[in-house]
Amino acid sequence: MSLPEADYDPVQGMEPNVRSKKRIVVIGAGMAGLAVAFELARQGHEPCVLEAQNRVGGRVYTLRNFAPGLHAEAGAMRIPRAHALTLRYCDMFGLRLRPFIMECPHAPLYLAGRRMSWRGLKSHPEKSPFELTERERSYTYEELWNQATREIRDLVDSVGASAFDELSQKYGQYSIRSFLLERGYSEGALELYGIMSFREANMNTSIVEHFREIIGHAFDDMVEIQGGMDLLSEAFFRKISPYVHLGARVYAVDQSSRGVVVHYRTAAGEFSEAADYCVCAIPFGVLRHLDFTPPLSKGKYHAIRALNYNPSTKILLQVQHRFWEEEGIVGGATATDLPIRRIVYPSHSPDDDQRGVLLASYTWGQDAARWGALSPADRISLALKDVAKIHPAVLDEFEGGASYAWYNDPFCVGAFALFEPGQEADLYNDIVRPEGRVHFAGEHCSLWHAWIQGALESGVRAAQLIHESR
Repeated sequence: MSLPEADYDPVQGMEPNVRSKKRIVVIGAGMAGLAVAFELARQGHEPCVLEAQNRVGGRVYTLRNFAPGLHAEAGAMRIPRAHALTLRYCDMFGLRLRPFIMECPHAPLYLAGRRMSWRGLKSHPEKSPFELTERERSYTYEELWNQATREIRDLVDSVGASAFDELSQKYGQYSIRSFLLERGYSEGALELYGIMSFREANMNTSIVEHFREIIGHAFDDMVEIQGGMDLLSEAFFRKISPYVHLGARVYAVDQSSRGVVVHYRTAAGEFSEAADYCVCAIPFGVLRHLDFTPPLSKGKYHAIRALNYNPSTKILLQVQHRFWEEEGIVGGATATDLPIRRIVYPSHSPDDDQRGVLLASYTWGQDAARWGALSPADRISLALKDVAKIHPAVLDEFEGGASYAWYNDPFCVGAFALFEPGQEADLYNDIVRPEGRVHFAGEHCSLWHAWIQGALESGVRAAQLIHESR
């Protein structure tokens, strides 16, 4: 399912349409909703964006409640070079990009109560603390993965992105775990791969999702927006600010053959907006509580109920001195089997201040849900305890912290869509299909789940369909 909107050039924009201009209500001012409104407004249409929160960006959320000059990302924090559409928008808005460093050879690992280094384990994979077969002990987790996926990678290298259509048909019913077991992995190798790839909490999700990210180079050659990822959402907002209504929580959508009426509440009361079309650019967990008259199709309601959303929780620690840099650590991550799971070190830090913000814990799946169940204070204290096992200096340097659990956010109720085995074939067409005059957008309406790219692609698609309609 290759998406042509991935090739869209926002500088050039959509083809002019001489047909009548339209009014469109966009529900949600996340990245998808902002893109819909921006693209339609450029063509002379009249968008009306209703956003329940008093900010825009959705799951692009930069936290700035640290010492002056410091910030950190609660949500999206990086952009792959493979995500051309996202990069085109960044370029169009004049945003400055810089490398997001994925690997640092000096970053430690912490496994089975022992501190070791990425470099050391790569050089001596036999020192892995997992119960591996004699053959498996001779290879790193990356080498084992490459062996298991050789013909798949060859196919993608040969035919490009269209290979994922074939892979979806062939492997769509497989989870990461079942695929690797079929390829001969032992239980110990599964444990090794799950921890080192940060996928242990999601080993029962679709292998095709994993192919699309790993073999599709989503984690290769990454960048971040200098100054914070929210500069992208703010750039969209500045272009369409007059069309955006904040603090407007939609509760019902009525449609007829002539148009739509969207009902919403603000602190001042209940209001309605009439339009030609509506775009629902909110996660399905939120959309499920909206009343539609007439009801949506059975297929759409099934997709809304069934689509799997993954939890994600981040815990951030502000420190007085960036102690990890004394070990030569710049960027990269630490893999652990501790509750924190993963430490991510900043790729860039202020030149005029020794303070820094450490992503002390980045978790997905059940790990993230467990952290989310704790109070913010307990998240900080327990994460601090885990980090101290790897970096004892953190106890002397710690100044404060912040955390964010996306499953606890009532405007998202989940971090990102993540297909279970079989869901791409069973649900995708119903997920993206318009329902009369009601269209749908968001990262869940794409095949790039969890990425800004997916949200933007879906927003462009919805805008094009409406722009080209009669």
